Amino acid sequence: MAPSLRLLLRGAIAALLLSARSDAAPSTLTPASGLLSARQGTGTDHRWVAIWTSMPQQVEPDNLPPSPYRSSPIFRDATLRQTLYMAAGAERIRVQISNTFGGSDLTISAASVALPAGGKAGVGRVDTSTLKPLTFGGGKASVTVPRGQVAYSDGIDFKVSPESNLALTLYLQGGQTGSAITGHPGSRTTSWIQAGNRVEAADVAGTSTKHWYFASAVEAWAGPDTLAGALVVLGDSITDGRGSTDDANNRWPDRLLAQMRKAGAAADGLDKISVVNQAAGGNAVLAGGLGPTLLTRYRRDALQVSGARYALLYEGVNDIGSAGSDVSGRLQSAFTQIARDCRQAGLVVLAATITPFGGQGQAYSTPAREQMRVRFNQWVIASNGTVFDGVVDLAKFVADPRDASKLLAAYDSGDHLHLSVAGYQHMADQFPLEVFKLKPKTG
Repeated sequence: MAPSLRLLLRGAIAALLLSARSDAAPSTLTPASGLLSARQGTGTDHRWVAIWTSMPQQVEPDNLPPSPYRSSPIFRDATLRQTLYMAAGAERIRVQISNTFGGSDLTISAASVALPAGGKAGVGRVDTSTLKPLTFGGGKASVTVPRGQVAYSDGIDFKVSPESNLALTLYLQGGQTGSAITGHPGSRTTSWIQAGNRVEAADVAGTSTKHWYFASAVEAWAGPDTLAGALVVLGDSITDGRGSTDDANNRWPDRLLAQMRKAGAAADGLDKISVVNQAAGGNAVLAGGLGPTLLTRYRRDALQVSGARYALLYEGVNDIGSAGSDVSGRLQSAFTQIARDCRQAGLVVLAATITPFGGQGQAYSTPAREQMRVRFNQWVIASNGTVFDGVVDLAKFVADPRDASKLLAAYDSGDHLHLSVAGYQHMADQFPLEVFKLKPKTG
């Protein structure tokens, strides 16, 4: 079968997938618009690769938008402007809009993309000379995303640079009825809301919030010579950036991306790998926590990420930290299952050790839970080359050498669990870039 035909068939099949479950592929509603257009690229090897993601989850009541936009219909007659940090450059992009957890259909009445003023994150002003409207379903200005599904915009010629910000503006004329909407509370980035349709306006101002809503991915249309694939980081609040600086994009995966780009072509093309963040604060592997557990979301959040090439598993602290009995064995079983499925999908699977959380006043900190963490970490390290293709000992990088149950003080944000900006930078600095030389294995 010719490569171009395989590409078309993959896109058509993906576009027909329908599911409201968090552990299955969300549907795309517009198979022809972005994916099948002849204008997507000149080579048959081009495909979509994620260059920004946020893990979709149902927005908790406290994280709904500020008044007057929080009551049903939520975001009625409101424009929402959000800035998103691009993990790779692109000449052509598309945007994924998620209604995965919405309680009703979601209508986006109009949308646009632009470069934010000064290239900054968290600003409500854009450079209007760069502004372009988004269309859906082959040229339509609006899209209705059924409950439990996602929609892609049409592909659009729009240049973004690596490690730059993109402004996405959405207008919801009728809002979304009910109290359940999809978003990502831990954006660490300011979003702006204003009444009326302002998708083409230079400024959206008036009301701000530090959450993202509805946007779940930006993808680049690229060949492997310019973008080899994506590293998908599955994690919790540590990866989501708790302890980082708002509007600064200095979460540890952001800083890892910077390290990879510095290494660049001299390190086997690390500048051609995007790093996308599929983490959420409070997330757990097995049960409980915030958002769907890792066991119920990894298929959606890793296997079905466009262009995924590597998956890094860095989670489990919330399971251990809330455990009344030993869960290390169950975590091992869960990680083994996830790794097996990722490998069968052709991904290189990496696992990271759980970083320390010992310290006075930290609710997770007990001797029994520290023993669980140590047991789990020992198993992760011993599973290098068997269960996992590679292992990253993040715990070793940031632990106090005098007491490995604690973070080094300089890397502690103050709660003994989340890292400081210096800690996140150190994790990125010490990350073994040679893992990107690993090849996928099956089994």
